[in-house]
Amino acid sequence: MPNIVDAIVRVETFIISIPREVPYLGPLKEGEAINERGYLVRKGNRTIYPSTDMTLLVKVTGESGKVGWGECYGIVAPEATKAIIDDVLGPVIIGRDPADAVVIHEDLYDLMRVRGFFGGFYLDALAGVDIALYDLTGKVLNVPISTLLGGRRHDTIPAYVSGLPRATIKERCDLALEWVSKGYKGIKFAAAVSDEGIIAEMAALREAVGPDIDLMVDLHWKFEAAEAIRLIRRLEAYNLYFAEAPVQPENLDGQARVANGIGVPLALGEELRTTYEFRPRFEARAMSIVQPEIGHTGITEFIQIGRMAQAFHMNTIPHASISIGIFMAASLQAASTLQNLPYHEYQHSIFDRNLAHTTGNMGCAQGAYLLPTGSGLGVEPTEEIFRYAVRRSI
Repeated sequence: MPNIVDAIVRVETFIISIPREVPYLGPLKEGEAINERGYLVRKGNRTIYPSTDMTLLVKVTGESGKVGWGECYGIVAPEATKAIIDDVLGPVIIGRDPADAVVIHEDLYDLMRVRGFFGGFYLDALAGVDIALYDLTGKVLNVPISTLLGGRRHDTIPAYVSGLPRATIKERCDLALEWVSKGYKGIKFAAAVSDEGIIAEMAALREAVGPDIDLMVDLHWKFEAAEAIRLIRRLEAYNLYFAEAPVQPENLDGQARVANGIGVPLALGEELRTTYEFRPRFEARAMSIVQPEIGHTGITEFIQIGRMAQAFHMNTIPHASISIGIFMAASLQAASTLQNLPYHEYQHSIFDRNLAHTTGNMGCAQGAYLLPTGSGLGVEPTEEIFRYAVRRSI
């Protein structure tokens, strides 16, 4: 029998809900309201969001007493993801070696595939466990996760500013200029809240920041393919850096039509979880920028997606969602090993304030992420974060 690095003895989960004054994507619009469960539906893209920074933490304890931390996409119905880990994934990995993270990932994926659970909440739960296993292994071996993945290429990663959560175009332009003055070279605005017009907002932003800043737009799955092509072609006149998520994510043919009908890079992938979902989009050339969200993919799939993107000569610009910083650290660790990495998304309204809830030296300043040093993820949740742990009844 091979030596076990550190047998798993316990798996625990914690729903975390951190209040915020302004909801994600900015102030509420007319007709938008927070319901009794704490959610709101954005009219601009008909998508539900939490009014707090809500997430799910995963704690895996080894026989040595060392702890690995994970975090997964838990912004809506985190009870579902928690139940999957508590009832299904956690119990079956007791006694397993966390250093077998890839093998464990494959085994856990197999558990429910014949029942159709090769996406959604099940894969989100698997992502959180996967991150925790890498963190525990790195701590036991006293190396960062980037070393476990083959080596770090980047100690810093350029960050693009994601979102301008202000009420008017003028206020959003002023905020963009603030970020430019801080050294940031890329800014993305959200079509879901472009009430004064997407073209008008792009034109105003370009005039405000000048010709040398990379401007991007998240179209939030709002358009039919021909509509998206027409819109993006008009945005190209303002030197658009990339367009993101123009059509519904299940519309593979539409994604490919848009990618082949525009003159700027198309970015996709935040809602996809596995190489099985990415592969047909690679083959169809449905994008040229790949956006894996590690809160959905975990480290095992993230790195395979990133390497597949490289094989298809595409760039990887990882997506970043609501997080207390644990899966952000995982994303930076994994992304640092990739070659074609022009940017990483920077959710400033989330990342900066939630840094107070993690230990370590991870940060973002002067246009770039500073990668955490130390073993494993290089960060841990503080004890203080657990005052935001909630037990929500369904």
